[in-house]
Amino acid sequence: METTNRTAKKKYDEAFKRSAVDMLINSGKKVKQIASELGVSTWNLRDWKKVYGPKKPVVRRSTTELEAENHELRQELMRVKNQRDILKKTLGILSTHDDNVTNG
Repeated sequence: METTNRTAKKKYDEAFKRSAVDMLINSGKKVKQIASELGVSTWNLRDWKKVYGPKKPVVRRSTTELEAENHELRQELMRVKNQRDILKKTLGILSTHDDNVTNG
């Protein structure tokens, strides 16, 4: 009879994988060190990072771009506030008109 000494494949739940990736991203340590601390292979950790890590790199924008976006958002906010105020006034006029019709 022949026996094989296969290593049992360990299974890790999603929460463990996510926390491992979070540790990798936020600790500033190298993949090898984190993998060693967690008792997993570096290949597992790299694969998990692809799946559970940030999907796209953070793009740094210039101050000028941010200021332009801020200006556009402020204009949009003013426009929406004006629309809201017009709707409030219209509602006030309509409710006053309805009160006069029902009471008059």
